[in-house]
Amino acid sequence: MFVKDLNIPEAVKGVLSEWGYDSLYPPQVDAVRAGVLDGVNLVLAIPTASGKTLIAELCMVKSVLNGGKAIYLVPLRALASEKFEEFAKWKGLGIRVGLSTGDFDSSGSELGRFDILVCTNEKADSLLRHHADWISKISVIVADEVHLINSVDRGPTLEVVLARLRQVSPFAQIIALSATISNAVQLAGWLDAKFVLSDWRPVILKEGIFYNEVINFSDGSSHSVPLVDPELSICLALDTVKSRGQALIFDSTRRNAVSIARRLSGILSGYLSRAEKKAFNRVAQQILRGGEITQISKQLSSCIEGGVAFHHAGLSYNQRKIVEENFKNNLIKVVCATPTLAAGVNLPARRVIIRNYRRYDSNFGYRLIPVLEYKQMAGRAGRPKYDSEGDAVLIAKSAGEENLLREKYIEGAPETIESKLASESFLRTQTLATIASGYASDRQGIMDFLEKTFYAYQFGSDFIEIIIGDIITFLLSEEMIKSQENILVASLFGKRISELYIDPMSAMKIRDGLKLKLEQNTDIGYLHLISSTPDMPRLYLGRKDYKELSYFADEHRFELRVSPPEEYEDPSEYEWFLSELKMTYLLERWINEASEDQIISQFNVGSGDILRFVETADWLLYATYEIAKLLKIRDELSNIQRLRLRLKYGVKEELLELVKLSGVGRIRARRLFNVGLKTLRDLASVKVEELAKIPTIGKEIAKKIKTQLNNVTEEDTKISSLNNVQKSLTDFK
Repeated sequence: MFVKDLNIPEAVKGVLSEWGYDSLYPPQVDAVRAGVLDGVNLVLAIPTASGKTLIAELCMVKSVLNGGKAIYLVPLRALASEKFEEFAKWKGLGIRVGLSTGDFDSSGSELGRFDILVCTNEKADSLLRHHADWISKISVIVADEVHLINSVDRGPTLEVVLARLRQVSPFAQIIALSATISNAVQLAGWLDAKFVLSDWRPVILKEGIFYNEVINFSDGSSHSVPLVDPELSICLALDTVKSRGQALIFDSTRRNAVSIARRLSGILSGYLSRAEKKAFNRVAQQILRGGEITQISKQLSSCIEGGVAFHHAGLSYNQRKIVEENFKNNLIKVVCATPTLAAGVNLPARRVIIRNYRRYDSNFGYRLIPVLEYKQMAGRAGRPKYDSEGDAVLIAKSAGEENLLREKYIEGAPETIESKLASESFLRTQTLATIASGYASDRQGIMDFLEKTFYAYQFGSDFIEIIIGDIITFLLSEEMIKSQENILVASLFGKRISELYIDPMSAMKIRDGLKLKLEQNTDIGYLHLISSTPDMPRLYLGRKDYKELSYFADEHRFELRVSPPEEYEDPSEYEWFLSELKMTYLLERWINEASEDQIISQFNVGSGDILRFVETADWLLYATYEIAKLLKIRDELSNIQRLRLRLKYGVKEELLELVKLSGVGRIRARRLFNVGLKTLRDLASVKVEELAKIPTIGKEIAKKIKTQLNNVTEEDTKISSLNNVQKSLTDFK
């Protein structure tokens, strides 16, 4: 089928022609014939790089040019950024593309100016709670990576968002995209959609198992790989690079991914040309210049000098971006990654090596990864611009293991997608949101909505109804909702909690903690309060942690706003408490200017983890501030605000004035303070040349500082004013 024959505006055909599109791939043709360009709902389950996104784009653009509005839902911020950049190419047709992934306490009315909005599922959920007026005008809803409905963590939000959008915008077209859905027919039934299933790929995928120096592929072909190293994944990667290909090595742990990358880098560097080494050195320097130098950035930089990188969620955004861009542009030869990469951005390679098909589960020990996850990783094999075929290779160490891998992963079908909605913590949050947002006013109304979810479509609603009864009782007892003549309405407290997008259980803990009368109101008390909530991640406890954290607990016992359990009464509860305390300790180290590297070493986390913890803590402190306002606990508001600022910048209070300047982070601010430049007035009195001599400042930063100071009035130099603190936090939010 040719582009010129499609039922789309001529302007869109012209743009496609400019980009080199003259015909469609077979699965795209199937989607068009199913009526997707005529507004038909569609579940499109086709392999990676087979053209799913383009079909969604054409539907969105066609609708927008006819006066409609589209929303594109993704599970991850990184994927949202990627899609936003991808869709920006339509601006030439006057289409306004927006991106929104944060600030859950916003009505979102300003987002109505965009024709296509790319956002995370959580942001869409927040917009629905705030009744953004433009949502009812949405004409196309696209759900990317829809198979994640199967995820315990992300699935329930996606499912509820789709159900709610169908309620609010009943005439909108729904397009659900995924590379792997074995029960697409069932999902399509729920969405009142047609479906297109295909295994066609623009690059042939060959799945095989490496055993005894040979990859045996499922199509009957084979390929010999010499054993040049005891680590088999390295042998497979080197074999790929020698044939001018790129490889992805997947392992289940960060430690293994880094270890393999470091070892492979040392070997591969011997094969690089002088020009390649120069190019890799430039990228390695980018890594070191991109933020605070840590053991992780040093390791990554060193690996890249040898043509190899590692990739996991512990990297900073900047580090991940550099790795991804230089792999996409065919510079970096091999990336060793955890499976989070397979669920995120599009990063294909000629050969995908699944080094480890087992994963540790704290409840069950080592378990085989799902077939669905294997298919997601294998689907990355084959680069459309560079390869005619791609390899996905598992590694076996015995004939029996080879048979197991073939039967389970290569010949096996992916698991069916099943709703994970029946989670009490998630339903607790959604029940309050449903009542507070006015979507339902009694138990039956709540159940009427839940009857429209994928869970009810699959399993019925009897089990959920029992949970909802318990949740309503809890919300009534905690005065988040009240019953007036059998009508359920949210209290002022309950409505605010729903808007703040936190678990009602978190709100209960924060409220009770704020009411506690303590002799000392300290930062530790507030940091532990938010760390004890269900919304804050938990840190793994190592053996050495128990003694150190017990001392920490004893030292700060009278500052805590959540009473610690006794170790001898309930060891498991005490262990949970220590895990909360470990997060408290990490955040306390951060605001007292421990370096990223010190925190990485002490807590076994990455720079990316630190950023996520700080962002979550900031949001929970913001919620704490808002709850304190509701409770009229005004004497602590300024302390909470200052703590938020310290958390944002990772500094002691004495640096808050300096870090307000753009380009002056925690490291530079401390340098300035230590040489006697403690205020904006001090900085204003120093010449650019003198400022530039201070380590880490330099001429460019010095000029940037002085330019900002020229716009600062004498009044602006006073950080003690609460108004300044509040303004800084408003800007941050």
